Amino acid sequence: MDRRSFIHAGGLAAGAALLTRGLAHAQERPEHAAGQPAGARIAGAGNQPAVVTPNGSTLPWRVVDGVKVGHLIAEPIQHEFAPGLKTEAWGYNGSTPGPTIEAVEGDRLRIYVTNRLPEPTSVHWHGLVLPNGMDGVSGLNQRPIPPGETYVYEFVVRYPGTYMYHSHFDEMTQIALGGVGMFIVHPKKPRGPRVDRDFVLMTHEWKINAGARRPDPNAMSDFNVLTFNGKAFPATAPLVVGRGERARIRLGNLGPMDHHPIHLHGLSFQVTATDGGYVPASAQYPETTVLVPVGSTRVIEFVPEEPGDWAVHCHMTHHVMMQMGHGLPNMVGADTRTLDRRMSRVMPGYMTMGTTGMGGMGEMPMPIPPNSLPMKGGDGPFSYIDMGGMFTVLKVREEPGKADPNGWYTHPAGTVAGPAAAEKMRADGIDPSARK
Repeated sequence: MDRRSFIHAGGLAAGAALLTRGLAHAQERPEHAAGQPAGARIAGAGNQPAVVTPNGSTLPWRVVDGVKVGHLIAEPIQHEFAPGLKTEAWGYNGSTPGPTIEAVEGDRLRIYVTNRLPEPTSVHWHGLVLPNGMDGVSGLNQRPIPPGETYVYEFVVRYPGTYMYHSHFDEMTQIALGGVGMFIVHPKKPRGPRVDRDFVLMTHEWKINAGARRPDPNAMSDFNVLTFNGKAFPATAPLVVGRGERARIRLGNLGPMDHHPIHLHGLSFQVTATDGGYVPASAQYPETTVLVPVGSTRVIEFVPEEPGDWAVHCHMTHHVMMQMGHGLPNMVGADTRTLDRRMSRVMPGYMTMGTTGMGGMGEMPMPIPPNSLPMKGGDGPFSYIDMGGMFTVLKVREEPGKADPNGWYTHPAGTVAGPAAAEKMRADGIDPSARK
């Protein structure tokens, strides 16, 4: 039985469950903002480029007497994960994750936090070394911020690195509903090779039953919507880099329960930092997949050699699916012709699905429950991409500044895998009918 196609179907029979969902909408590939030209915004000494948050934003500062002053508003928001799935989440300044906070080592920051949630809150600056009274743990370090009130946090960012922030009151609810964000501190003096591109991707997981108006904060497991920066593919914005450029991706995980092995195609990278600090060059080693544990950050750097459209995704297979269910029978290889014939007497058009795999089911024109994205993937340049959730695309271009982030790579002639010619197979000694 197809694992991707199952939304929560309760006790429905497998075949009926399959029939009640399906795919109706034509895939519309969202248009993304323009690419991220190198040097568009400088964040620190040595022309360190500012961090780009795909699908997100950066917290603006006002400088008052040498202090950088910012304002976070914790509030309910209407959030769209991808076309077809909207919920009421809790975020900061109208988004989840909230705006990326970006500062430079040695800055004094004054951050006001206004609480527009229906319950108290506080903000913890995850990973930062700061005065104890500014750490944001409700009850331990401060009184919770009552609804309607504004508290102020003030501290100096002493160490450069990649950090996060999140609610520290009723965490199970407020984090599960989206009260999270990234916090970047650039070094006062550049460290290591200068990068041309600097991105941040925050992973998150949600439990959203089909048709539900809100994510379920009581979930302990069985999360069914997985996101980068609050978006599921195909709504995730691509990362555009130039061939030969040095790029950095800062990965943060404040999802409730799951670790994420993030895999990049077409290149290898090195882990250059964690939320605990920099990894010495002598201790770095090449990887193609990096595990980002809950409550942690990992920073990777790479120089792509091959142009093209390269997948970036969590390698836990159910993390690139949307609203799949569990506990349903395995129908792969089953002969269901008799079952289908009998079921069609009471349900015209009935067809058991999942007997030949699941990859193509995302394209099938069947109705699905409102406000749901079961099996949702996206259109690709060759065919439907049967992956959703925590999936995005790294677009490596010769001239990234001129590249259309919504366009696909044009392959040189003869460089795309295709049908094997019988004559060539014979010449190479390949017999497709042979049994081994």
